[in-house]
Amino acid sequence: MKFAIALFSPAHAPSSRRALRFAQAALAGGHEIVRLFFYQDGVHSAASNVVSAQDELDLPAEWRAFVAAENLDAIVCIAAALRRGVLNEEEAQRYQRPAANLGAPWELSGLGQLHEASQLADRLICFGGH
Repeated sequence: MKFAIALFSPAHAPSSRRALRFAQAALAGGHEIVRLFFYQDGVHSAASNVVSAQDELDLPAEWRAFVAAENLDAIVCIAAALRRGVLNEEEAQRYQRPAANLGAPWELSGLGQLHEASQLADRLICFGGH
């Protein structure tokens, strides 16, 4: 089965953790992840400056390690990211901001990537949102 996974919830919401565990279980079960798409507050899961409490799971670091280790296509919605201050080096320079907080393995792109992923996958699974 080919899955596209969309994450809408903030970095430390229970649904973010469920999304990560689902993605890990899907790959472990022999399934394919066509694309991960981080949208709305889900973009915070890709930000490198999120600091977790010492007694909590560092979900952004877990996501980053998982995406890198599995060489997954992980897209962060550019419009949602800009609105929330999640910037790669290019966007930080473009908007004259002092620092970037989004790097590898993430890619900024548009909502069309979610549409394409839903067309390529057998199932689109969404976590979080309203």
